[in-house]
Amino acid sequence: MEPENDTRISEFLLLGLSEELKLQPLIFVIFLSMYLITVCGNLLIILATISDSHLHTPMYFFLSNLSFVDICFTSTTVPKMLVNIQTQSQVITYAGCITQMYFFMLFTGLDDFLLTVMAYDRYVAICHPLHYTIIMNPQQCVLLVLFSWILSVLVSLIHSLMVLRLSFYTQVKISHFFCEINQVVHLACSDTFINLMVIYFASVLLGGGPLTGILYSYSKIVSSISKISSAQGKHKAFSTCFSHLSVVSLFYCTSIGVSLSSAATHSSHSIATASVMYTVVTPMLNPFIYSLRNKDIKRALRLSNDQLSVH
Repeated sequence: MEPENDTRISEFLLLGLSEELKLQPLIFVIFLSMYLITVCGNLLIILATISDSHLHTPMYFFLSNLSFVDICFTSTTVPKMLVNIQTQSQVITYAGCITQMYFFMLFTGLDDFLLTVMAYDRYVAICHPLHYTIIMNPQQCVLLVLFSWILSVLVSLIHSLMVLRLSFYTQVKISHFFCEINQVVHLACSDTFINLMVIYFASVLLGGGPLTGILYSYSKIVSSISKISSAQGKHKAFSTCFSHLSVVSLFYCTSIGVSLSSAATHSSHSIATASVMYTVVTPMLNPFIYSLRNKDIKRALRLSNDQLSVH
């Protein structure tokens, strides 16, 4: 018997990473640990950049914004997953699913745009060092971040409104640990052609555009570094880009990996497992990447720790 079609569906079922009951406690502990590490690590980066006046520069302003976005990005999906495991429930309300989808796309877009802005900042610093303070003035930095927010909000809003026009069966099971837009759209029982076209167009434009900007910036950076005569100068110039380049590589490699795996396999659980890399692991590793090889961040963290010890 066909399930009844209902445009006023009240809830979805999130199947998570595994339906094996024995694995649920292990999954809960792993994801809770990763979530706490992500929040604490990124909060430390934010506190360090605020407390140390030496870090009041465009590069660390963008980094603190990226850390804030990473906290929000992970908080959009993981807490709901942990609650569902703890309560042994797979339910997410229709409104909750649309809200989660909106904020997930919002913070994904912000991650993408902020990484592009940070690449532009490194490009100006290395290729136009004499004009750096003029080009990357405080007003310009705020405008770049504001533009990233506005564009991400608009794109997320369009996607969410497009999903609201769809109708679903009464029992909708999502083989994921959060409401991923592609899966939700494919589960609709109404025509999804326009939705899919908007998703593909936005993916190409907002995924390919920033990536092209990043690659262009680094092609100019590599060209400028190659013209530096001293090995020490080359090393110093490259070291200012290493952390950002590592984060960019991690973000795009994991995102592209998920896209390729979804195209190559029909297993939704495999796609959900692969998604963990860029939704949870990448935001968790970002603070470590930026702090381990960054003397300024290390110094600021030590000063913050000393101040806390005194108090």
